[in-house]
Order: sequence, then structure tokens, then C-alpha cells
Amino acid sequence: MIYYKTEEEIEKIRESSLLVAKTLAEVAKNIAIGVTTLELDTIAYTFIKDHKAIPGFLNYRDFPNTLCISVNSAVVHGLPGGYRLQNGDIVSIDCGVLYNGFYGDSAYTFPIGEVSEESKKLLRITKECLQRGIEMAVVGKRVGDIGYAVQEHAEKNTCSVVRELVGHGVGKKLHEDPEVPNYGKRGRGTLLQKGLVIAIEPMINLGKKEVIQDEDGWTVKTADGKFSAHYEHTIAVGNGKADILTTFKYIEEALKEPVY
Repeated sequence: MIYYKTEEEIEKIRESSLLVAKTLAEVAKNIAIGVTTLELDTIAYTFIKDHKAIPGFLNYRDFPNTLCISVNSAVVHGLPGGYRLQNGDIVSIDCGVLYNGFYGDSAYTFPIGEVSEESKKLLRITKECLQRGIEMAVVGKRVGDIGYAVQEHAEKNTCSVVRELVGHGVGKKLHEDPEVPNYGKRGRGTLLQKGLVIAIEPMINLGKKEVIQDEDGWTVKTADGKFSAHYEHTIAVGNGKADILTTFKYIEEALKEPVY
């Protein structure tokens, strides 16, 4: 069942989404070589609670943390812990909040120190895939048009698209219908209509598309050990143009350095 939102509800989701963006910016101010992933998680938890909101991931299906922090070959759902970030790492950080009864959801992949040219390419292509998907999120298109746009751009640039994990509707629940795969065929799938709010979140691998589950029961990793990147926006389907409810503006201002 798809739950279409009113304009008032979309504005509430925008408030949640902007808080997610500001939380990720707070993480961006502190992300550096030598910092542990758990330290970043604590920063996000404190920031969200200080803004009278609830961490959207904490205890969701028993997930034990505020952030999903996935390093290098980890695709998504990485558990924060004692790992200290190293020069050359790429770190995907996914964050959700519940505020005024509605969720916001966004993810960003951070380069740590001097990263390889291959990693720079991966970050650039994945972010471009997100933009290509968002361009398709307009009234009259279909979910398959979003997936096709993401897949076509990734594969054209010799990257691959993870199949097992997908975008989703967002609203009073963190994950709502419809699912939004990052692959597909044009003209197929759910018709996009006004009032639909979805998270578009390409997960793009440098190597092959296959993934495996880590022994921790949460972290999803590339099967071939090559790096993966993940960017995500919460958007409202619009007439002619999607309304992007989250933003990377605060993150990239906080980084104060070139972002790929």
C-alpha cells in the first residue's frame, strides 16, 4: 500500500530531512584520520537528541546504533565500533531521524585523506547516479525509469549496481512502499504520482555486483572485496522536477575541501 502525502506532510518530512542533513554535516566536521566510527556515531546521537528528535535507525529491527557506517568494501549497514579511520578509506554514512512524526533519510560517502583515483571515480559516478535517478522522479514516470537511469550510468562507467538493497518510500515509517531499485527497465514499475515521497539511494561497486553478509549479522560487503559507495536523498515526486528534501549543502560546506 502506497501512502501519498499532503503538502503539509511533505513539509514535515522536509524538516526531518534537513535535520538529517545537519547531522551528517556535524559528522563531517569531525571525520578525520584516527577517529573511530563509534565516536562519529556518538556525535550523531548527541546532535539528534539535542534537537529533540529520535535517531531513526537506533533499535530499528534491533540495529544497535544511530548511524550505519560502512568502510571501503562495506556497502551498507556497517556497525560503528573501534575501527580508526585511515588515510585512503572511503566511508559511507547513512542516517535517519524521526521528528514531528515523520522520518528523513540520507547517506553520504566521505573520502578520508588522500584517496586513490579509482575511489575518486567511484564517488563521482555514484553521486552522478543519484542525480540521474532524481531527474526521473517526476509525475508520469515509473520506478523503473529511476532504476534504469542509475544502472545505465553506473555500467557505462564500468561500475556495478547492488541488486539486493533498494530505495524505498519514506513517511511515518522509515521504510514504506514502493521499493525503488537502482536497476530496472524504462516504463516499468509503480507509476510516480504527486504526493509520493521516496528515498533514492544508489549503492555502486567498483567491482562486481555480488554482495555477502558479514559475520556481525549486519554489514553487507562486496563479495570481491572492492570498494563500494552510497549516496541517498529523500525526495518528493514533482511535476517536471523532483523536490529534494534532504541536502548535501551543509556536509560539503563542513568538509571545506574538494568533493568528488
